[in-house]
Amino acid sequence: MKIATWNINSLKVRLPQVLDWLAAHEPDALCLQELKLEDKAFPLAELEAAGYHAAFVGQKTYNGVAILSPRPIDAASVVRNIPGFEDEQKRLIAATIDGVRVVCGYFPNGQAVGSDKFDYKLRWLGALTAWLRGELQTHERLVLAGDFNIAPEERDAHPDWKDEIHVSAPERAAFRALLDLGLIDAFRLFEQPERSFSWWDYRMLAFRRNFGLRIDHLLVSPALRPACCSCTVDKAPRRLERPSDHAPVVLELA
Repeated sequence: MKIATWNINSLKVRLPQVLDWLAAHEPDALCLQELKLEDKAFPLAELEAAGYHAAFVGQKTYNGVAILSPRPIDAASVVRNIPGFEDEQKRLIAATIDGVRVVCGYFPNGQAVGSDKFDYKLRWLGALTAWLRGELQTHERLVLAGDFNIAPEERDAHPDWKDEIHVSAPERAAFRALLDLGLIDAFRLFEQPERSFSWWDYRMLAFRRNFGLRIDHLLVSPALRPACCSCTVDKAPRRLERPSDHAPVVLELA
């Protein structure tokens, strides 16, 4: 089983790239973030023509998440947004695919440490962690995938990264709280090249210089750890013309 996550930074702009990537890689589940379009504008017909079903929730201009799969997605299994957490922003969707609970999240950026948006980020993370505790009791096989907007360790940020956001102590503590649920960072189950990142700014030739952050993650439940075969960053889409500033991260399960 192949599960991938990709912050696409506008599905309208990047739809041809997504369709090409689906055809080349044939994932069992592709988690997308930052759709940046309303539900009525979601390209369901184009994706179905390519052989993919979709569960999605979006809003105009910002946010939006989706799970794509070649398997039909049981509508009864779909959850949109964190239950019990009032939020106008569309940042989370979950569905069960082939016996695996797939949770796709676009975690808040936080803007700056100490800001109102940073406080919202921590509250959102707290609500997610509390909800996932129950999900893990119900779903033994679970994957939490998405753009976390957190580089959890020093090696996940370029050494010259100076901004506090994404690497601050409160954000990293929130990431560890997810691991304390029993979730495992699939990427770190395998030997990886030094300075492995999944996001690079459009400015300052950041991709060419590999000045980036690893902020896109796939966390797996303990039951799935023995099934993990590989977890890699696919940099190829980042080299395309008009790319997303994120690259897909791909997990393969036996």
